[in-house]
Amino acid sequence: MYDLLKLLVSLGERSYTIQIGTGLLPALGEMCNELALGSTAAIVTNSTVGSFYAETVKESLVKAGFATHLIEIPDGESHKNSVTLTSIYDALLDAGLGRDSFLVALGGGVVGDVTGFAASTFLRGIPFVQVPTTLLAQVDSSVGGKTGINHPLGKNLIGTFYQPSLVLIDTATLNTLPERDYCSGLAEVIKYGVVCDRDFFAFIADHSELLRARNMDCLTEVIRISCSLKASVVERDEKEGGYRAVLNYGHTFAHAIERLTNYATFLHGEAVAIGMVQAARLSELKGYADQHDTKAIVDLIQSLGLPVDLVSFSVDEYYQALLKDKKMRSRGINFVFNKGIGDSVIENVSDWDFLLQVVHGEV
Repeated sequence: MYDLLKLLVSLGERSYTIQIGTGLLPALGEMCNELALGSTAAIVTNSTVGSFYAETVKESLVKAGFATHLIEIPDGESHKNSVTLTSIYDALLDAGLGRDSFLVALGGGVVGDVTGFAASTFLRGIPFVQVPTTLLAQVDSSVGGKTGINHPLGKNLIGTFYQPSLVLIDTATLNTLPERDYCSGLAEVIKYGVVCDRDFFAFIADHSELLRARNMDCLTEVIRISCSLKASVVERDEKEGGYRAVLNYGHTFAHAIERLTNYATFLHGEAVAIGMVQAARLSELKGYADQHDTKAIVDLIQSLGLPVDLVSFSVDEYYQALLKDKKMRSRGINFVFNKGIGDSVIENVSDWDFLLQVVHGEV
């Protein structure tokens, strides 16, 4: 049997639990039965994850009495687009799925985001379940209800807020995660420490060697704390009307980097790591943090195997990419600064010379 940790994301009628444990995948069917999601399930995954876990998930659902279909989409951020979304719709319609159906997102952040968006719009909305298999998805993207796809002009510009019915995190899936993808997920973990919880930042730093070694006890605790912090932010501001935007720390430059490299050079967490370094340097210039805070952030990012150097593009290229950011407002861009370590502030910045000085290499 499995040890199980349960966290509640409290959102009234949209509330759901996050189930965390090792060896949970075979229990998915019974958990879905308890939620009365419908009679038919469609698993959306990619060939990489599917080769490891699709059969276990399908078997669990069939055993629980669900008619089950498998939909495979291409792997990678470059496929998080309208073409892939339409292919999911086509498969659902071909299989004859109706409003008594639900989707299961089995994979990383791309699978979760596009599956959630498909669920939120197919027949005007059917339930879906998140079964994240990457560290980044387990600690961040599977929780909170952000769904969507990329547009050629920018990242995550098309999407919805649509909460899952369940998040099932089987930490055993991290055993098959490539090292680069694993380290990518650690970037989002660091983010929570920087903007939400100084003690958590210290815990990550103190246990960095265990995290690099994928010590399961340490990892489970890190996932639990990360999900708890994310849940508390979402409960306070479900649709990012204000406070939830603190979780965009590092993402302004990250999304610009991803767009400028056509989503093909960096994993999302790698881009976030670079973006956090730029945000830390700008926070120091603003007087929100000092050089010791910046050094601690940079050192931790590097110790966990993540990049820190800004990609070489021109100031104008960065400027044009930032203009397409979904955090843009008429007066400027909503930018998240760290206040020391463990706190943050969101400020609308219209001084582009200030933001872009990190591109010049002036700081």
